[in-house]
Amino acid sequence: MAEKEFIELEECPCCRGGGMIIHEGGWNVQVECTMCGAHTVYLEYNNEEEKYEAERGVARLWNIGKVIKQDPGE
Repeated sequence: MAEKEFIELEECPCCRGGGMIIHEGGWNVQVECTMCGAHTVYLEYNNEEEKYEAERGVARLWNIGKVIKQDPGE
């Protein structure tokens, strides 16, 4: 497997906070804002190669502003 390249995350499109790649259960990944909780959809993976591609996928979604944000009362 080739060496992984660094995945860069832009600021949160909602609040300009920092984004973090989060894995849950060892089978899915998303990017979530550390300040407001906005997040991307989950992408699933089955192995290490798919895991890296899923990380790149959620990073792309995050960087173009495709996030889910729930405001109070929604």
